[in-house]
Amino acid sequence: MLCSTRLRFSTRLLAYRRNLSTACMDDVLFEVKNDVGIITLNRPKALNSLNTSMVLKIKPKLKEYESLVRMVIMQGAGGKAFCAGGDVKSITENGVGAKSFEIGTNFFHNEYSMDSMIGKYKVPYVSLIDGITMGGGVGISVHGKYRVATEKTLFAMPETAIGLFCDVGGSHVLSRMDKHLGVLLGLTGCRLKGSDVVKAGIATHYVHSSKIDGLRAKLIEDVRDPGIVLAENTDDMDGVEFSMAPLMEKIDSIFSHERVEDIVEALRTDGSEWAQGVLKSLSEVSPTGLKITRKEISKGKNLSLDECIKMEHRLAVRCIEAKYSTDFYEGVRALLIDKDKNPKWCPASLEEVKDEIIDKYFEPLSNDQELQLS
Repeated sequence: MLCSTRLRFSTRLLAYRRNLSTACMDDVLFEVKNDVGIITLNRPKALNSLNTSMVLKIKPKLKEYESLVRMVIMQGAGGKAFCAGGDVKSITENGVGAKSFEIGTNFFHNEYSMDSMIGKYKVPYVSLIDGITMGGGVGISVHGKYRVATEKTLFAMPETAIGLFCDVGGSHVLSRMDKHLGVLLGLTGCRLKGSDVVKAGIATHYVHSSKIDGLRAKLIEDVRDPGIVLAENTDDMDGVEFSMAPLMEKIDSIFSHERVEDIVEALRTDGSEWAQGVLKSLSEVSPTGLKITRKEISKGKNLSLDECIKMEHRLAVRCIEAKYSTDFYEGVRALLIDKDKNPKWCPASLEEVKDEIIDKYFEPLSNDQELQLS
């Protein structure tokens, strides 16, 4: 009986490991059709969140495709998400310590270098951002030449809610948005939907989700420049109004302040229902994350994409090592692990987050830790 039980357990364990290995093998799918490289993020149950396994498969394939195909299409499986972000749970689940530091620095090093590669890609790179596109999903799309949104697209950079900062080149993208809209999006994690993603400059084209399969087929079949194909097969957005247009002057006035405390005071002075809602959002996220994000966006405006990514890598390393704050670990715990949505930020207020500590996050790392980008 004992031997039989052991046999059944061993069989189940072997099957589990085989299934786990297969799932890992299939978390990204690669295909070439008519000289077009097609990359499909294939973790639909996890909303196609990026993990180290996926990044380590995508990077060499992107390098291979750059000299092999005439265009790359990046897409997500499952119909709900393009990519909902990076799999940060895997970084923090072991708590603060050497193991988390090793896992985290390895992930961010590879993810950020992949985003840099996309920003310099030599052949047209088309992202079909049909569905949730947040965090790491922004990094793997927005730096490419073409991004196609649909009515199902949901964009956000919600990193301050997990005690982090807007990374994956976010300091480059957000700093270049009109009228300090990027500062609002970066600090609050405010979501943009559908056509607003185009109007904000995140997407370059828009089409209804029912036409996305047909658009993909045309891009593959038509050997003309993909810019021409996209122009002929997507919607004209000239007559579509940005839903936040009535607020843009107010956003520009309030979020032009360099200090987060001054932004908060300006919102209190405004006193509108909109301002009260923004204040509530800011009160729920990491004070340290807010100050890092405001400073990185300010600095990012005068930096190249690679310079922004190198800066963000320094910030990520400092957040993982948790020398000055454990907010990253606490934020992931509260939002994604225990899901109690009740993080205990430390420091707990903006006033307690000293500028000299924030400055330390931006200091260069040792030579062996600095991110090297080709």
